[in-house]
Amino acid sequence: QVQLVESGGGLVQAGGSLRLSCAASAIIFSIRTMGWYRQAPGKQRELVAEITSGGSTIYADSVKGRFTISRDNAKNTVYLQMNGLKPEDTAVYYCAARSKGLVRPDYWGQGTQVTVSS
Repeated sequence: QVQLVESGGGLVQAGGSLRLSCAASAIIFSIRTMGWYRQAPGKQRELVAEITSGGSTIYADSVKGRFTISRDNAKNTVYLQMNGLKPEDTAVYYCAARSKGLVRPDYWGQGTQVTVSS
């Protein structure tokens, strides 16, 4: 069964840190670009960071220097280390997998809530 399962969300004070994890089915993970998206209330879902199967990364400007995406290919897991969190980072964070040639992900996790208090 194809699935993505996120964990690690929660409530944290501004300036704090959280690490999100996403465990993926092997069939998803091995050949796909993995990413984290987020959606705040009343806003569109936006890309936070992506990492290719070869380890290349991209980040949204709003999180550069604060967030780090990584993947453990042996564990079929992708991580998002979030440091220096701000109230505007509050959102539901989604793990996603994007097949080669697609511009949008074709697999999504269920989402995990991240709330940053001021």
